[in-house]
Amino acid sequence: MRLLLPPSETKRDGGDGAPLDLSALSGSELTPLRNVLVDRVVALAAEPASMMRALKLGPRLTPEVERNRRLWGSPTMPAIDRYTGVLFDALEASTLSETSRGFAAETVVVHSALFGFVGALDPIPAYRLSHDSRLPGISLRRHWQSALAAQLASHRGLIVDLRSEGYADLGRAPVGDDSVFVRVVSIGADGRRRALNHFNKQAKGRLARAILTSQPDLRSVPDLIGWAAQEGLALDMGRGSDSRPGELELLV
Repeated sequence: MRLLLPPSETKRDGGDGAPLDLSALSGSELTPLRNVLVDRVVALAAEPASMMRALKLGPRLTPEVERNRRLWGSPTMPAIDRYTGVLFDALEASTLSETSRGFAAETVVVHSALFGFVGALDPIPAYRLSHDSRLPGISLRRHWQSALAAQLASHRGLIVDLRSEGYADLGRAPVGDDSVFVRVVSIGADGRRRALNHFNKQAKGRLARAILTSQPDLRSVPDLIGWAAQEGLALDMGRGSDSRPGELELLV
């Protein structure tokens, strides 16, 4: 199984790992693409005003430029610990058992705009780059799309995609019986299912934590739906008016 998580704009500072070594990241075939982007971001960070425009940052977020300037030399920590924000707060990676973290290392992939797909325990520095950042002379969509889609297509087994649409567009998972995109929905007073915004990330974080703590052997979509029912999670095939093939809805 592959559990695809989106990244977070917010990240912890520091770390006790050695500086960035792209060869230490999962998916060595992505190393050349990662190298190009890191070099481009570091160079742009030498021009703070240009960097802030590219990242769409306001004045209070100027420290993000310094993070990017120091990418090659700043300390690293496991990706699953680096990211913060609503989804990762609900995931609570720091409280997972060693067994659960080992399971995460085997199953979880975080989709970084800077590094592409990284494993849960891959050592990464703090950085700032989003799926919609506009780097001069480079399109993140064109840069990543074919390589990441090919990596997902080569996976043999279940893919559970918890990413946002923006990140999914940087590398689409294959449409098929073994790949599902999860949407978070609620039932309104009129009985209709509608997508959630505020609780979307929290619900996905809780789903991811439930998978990591129970460590199920999920090989198909029916396996996933059956496991969710046993865990008291309402996860089923999409029924909303905007539902599409290959989607599951997580009802909260």
